[in-house]
Amino acid sequence: MGARQLTLADVGARQRVAAPSVRAGSTARVASRHRRALPPIGVVGAPREDRSLRVKHVLDHLLAGALLVAALPVVLPAALAVRVSSPGPVLFRQRRVGRDGHEFVIYKLRTMRDDAERETGPVLAQAGDARVTKVGRLLRMTRIDEIPQLLNVLNGTMSLVGPRPERPELAGALACEIPRYRERWRVKPGVTGLAQVRGEYHTSPAAKLRHDLEYVGEHSLALDLQILRATVRTLAARRGI
Repeated sequence: MGARQLTLADVGARQRVAAPSVRAGSTARVASRHRRALPPIGVVGAPREDRSLRVKHVLDHLLAGALLVAALPVVLPAALAVRVSSPGPVLFRQRRVGRDGHEFVIYKLRTMRDDAERETGPVLAQAGDARVTKVGRLLRMTRIDEIPQLLNVLNGTMSLVGPRPERPELAGALACEIPRYRERWRVKPGVTGLAQVRGEYHTSPAAKLRHDLEYVGEHSLALDLQILRATVRTLAARRGI
């Protein structure tokens, strides 16, 4: 499960290799449809390596551990439902791009058919996606499928709050299509983020990036707490990304 560096050369190589296998609805085409200049929100500098980040690291671990224990009565029945409703593993593992372009393995409860991308290759999920199982649809609506990502927070590959991580193949396409996309890799990816509480499921990658860059430039403990509170409201309203 070790992370490795995703270099710019890797991004270009992945894009050249992955693009021919991704059919209509791929991230590259989605990003192309929404390609436009980002608003002048300022140059994003290097993340502040100060006391607040150390406190954030400690709070991430404390909250993630507490939330994981509290969620067990919900996660265990959900995992059983995944097991009996469709063939395949209960826990879904997938490589994602994290801070500084390092790849890591993300954990979720499986919500799609086990062979969901066998014919299409990596593609973005869409509203009403036919690949999602009946149980998976409920888990997605309630966000229960995301709970295992608390394990990623505990192992240090993710934070509770930050830009959502994308798959290397799709991240490569987005980085080539959308200006400044790589700047979102300056901080750890999050279980939730500014784009998740402000956007909707159909929000374009370019629009999500605007929120991600705002977070990268302005992130603080106060902002993280605001996003966590907004996440609770978003979950209660069953909206957001």
